[in-house]
Amino acid sequence: MPASPSTARAINDRLALQLMQQEGPLTAGQLKQLTGLSRPTVADLVERLTVAGLIAVVGESGSQRRGPNARLYGIVADRAHLAALDVRTEGVSVVVSDLLGTELARASVPIADDTGTGPAVEQAVALVERTAKEAGAERLHTVGIGAPGLIDPVTGELRDSSGLPEWHRRLVAALQERLPGARVLVENETNLAALAEQRDGAARDRDTFVLLWLGHGTGAAVVLDGALRRGASGGTGEIGFLPVPGTAKLPSATECDGGFHSLAGAVAIAGLAAECGVVAQGMAHEPYAAALVREAVGAVVDARAGTRVRAGTGAGTGASGGAAVSGTPASRFLDALADRLAIGAASVVAVLDPGCVVLGGEIGQAGGGVLASLVEGRLARMSPLPVEVRASALGGSAVLRGALLTAREGAQDELFAPQAR
Repeated sequence: MPASPSTARAINDRLALQLMQQEGPLTAGQLKQLTGLSRPTVADLVERLTVAGLIAVVGESGSQRRGPNARLYGIVADRAHLAALDVRTEGVSVVVSDLLGTELARASVPIADDTGTGPAVEQAVALVERTAKEAGAERLHTVGIGAPGLIDPVTGELRDSSGLPEWHRRLVAALQERLPGARVLVENETNLAALAEQRDGAARDRDTFVLLWLGHGTGAAVVLDGALRRGASGGTGEIGFLPVPGTAKLPSATECDGGFHSLAGAVAIAGLAAECGVVAQGMAHEPYAAALVREAVGAVVDARAGTRVRAGTGAGTGASGGAAVSGTPASRFLDALADRLAIGAASVVAVLDPGCVVLGGEIGQAGGGVLASLVEGRLARMSPLPVEVRASALGGSAVLRGALLTAREGAQDELFAPQAR
């Protein structure tokens, strides 16, 4: 059955907007060429979208051309303002952008463990309001939130999870109350990180992969055939609860101690480093566990480079040179950490066969190619399934980036829909 005239117009309008989103400003002639639509049809849709306030003339194409055919039409970026939040146990970060995702303002605030629920919520909401004001946003159209814990796949609400601050759940309601008219979208932080790595990071060429989140806690996100998989209760990827060898007890329904978290969480990594004699100075705003991994990787890389230099001069060659590198505290630490990470990754690979595992979060990014290669080597010995292990390209910033992408897509879905006009 052929589409009705109104449906055809809606499809054409949406196609034109998507092209402007991907390609930037376009002339009517370029829209005609890219869409295959007739000149009158393109002229009609340009007029409709202009009257709706979704596109506007933003310039002309080429210095030799003048007149209507040279006008460049682009999406009106300030048609809507968006906010993205990365909600952590220790604080909140926020970015405010325009409809095209261009960052206008960014800020963060630490929230201490002993801060009460009410004051913590007020600090977070006030941060969003201040950042929106700094960005020149009179109102926010859509707010994307990345938070640890389970997101109910039916209601989209953050479920009550033991071990997480109560202010996390209260924050969503407070934002809805203080930002009337704004859509508030909540998603698990690891899922958002995976979306960002797929769009802009280490998994750009993959439609099937698993992100292993390595931060304060552990988690995993599963992308199969280009789609994020959340599970029946929203719990896909709660790998911190995975029972693994090497822990003193089993995890419970309310506590992940004894699970993979006990091997690969930030506290466990710091303890492992101490056992191996590795310490770190760290950098501002860098988690200590990430600093430990980063400095250990640097030490190993420097040692390998020194061994190659000595080999070139005839000194330190052969097995003794390699042994000198592998026997260092940094090398022992990274080897032991790779052993631990491979245990969790091997379970995921055995069940899902993703072909690619991304070591995400600040710790995965700090480990870089060195840690990824160590884990990949262990998986090759543990599993018959081929799998490539990659380091995160975005690190901890992936959550904020994923929240912004989600907010932008949600806002565009609503604004670009036929009923919005």
